[in-house]
Amino acid sequence: MDLKERTRRAKEINRVLCDLFPYAKISLHFKTPWECLVAVQLSAQCTDKKVNEVTVKLFKKYPTLVAYLNADPDEFAKDIYSTGFYKNKTKNILASARMIKEKFNGKIPKTMKEMLSLPGVARKTANVVLGAVYGVVDGIAVDTHVLRLSHQWGLTTNKNPVKVERDLLDILPRSEWFGWTYKVIEYGRKYSPATKKSHKDEPLAQFYIESK
Repeated sequence: MDLKERTRRAKEINRVLCDLFPYAKISLHFKTPWECLVAVQLSAQCTDKKVNEVTVKLFKKYPTLVAYLNADPDEFAKDIYSTGFYKNKTKNILASARMIKEKFNGKIPKTMKEMLSLPGVARKTANVVLGAVYGVVDGIAVDTHVLRLSHQWGLTTNKNPVKVERDLLDILPRSEWFGWTYKVIEYGRKYSPATKKSHKDEPLAQFYIESK
């Protein structure tokens, strides 16, 4: 499928998504930029619902960046255990806290390059945090829903998140980059979970080029 056709499909799909989910937004709960970064890091291989359950207590126990600097790693790991991959997440979150304090004067960076220098932060996390915190749109966050559905809709032939993002940036107008992620996530949750066998009853049924 050539670029022109993929661009046409993306436009039509996005039009339907905008009608279905005009107010789609990030579902993670946070009050500060730092809490946003923590929540997004915890969301790796974990549902937003579970992350929100964990951060209700976590953000009360660790109310400031300094609290993370003083956190006991073993205790912190227990606090986030239920989000999975808790050892790596503990290491990355606490290391990020230290780097943000020492290198960025206690503030979340505002550029993609600086965000990617933080431990455990790849483009997906950086895109989500930059957009949610600062309104800085430097790309498209490719989560599991975006990865899977963009491929099934014929918008990309790639499976690598970085390559999928590059393909999407070529066919979606910049004004739609930030919102695309959350509309696709909502669509995946409501109409097209990964375990679904048939897509015939969906609003976007005509755009699937392969079935599960």
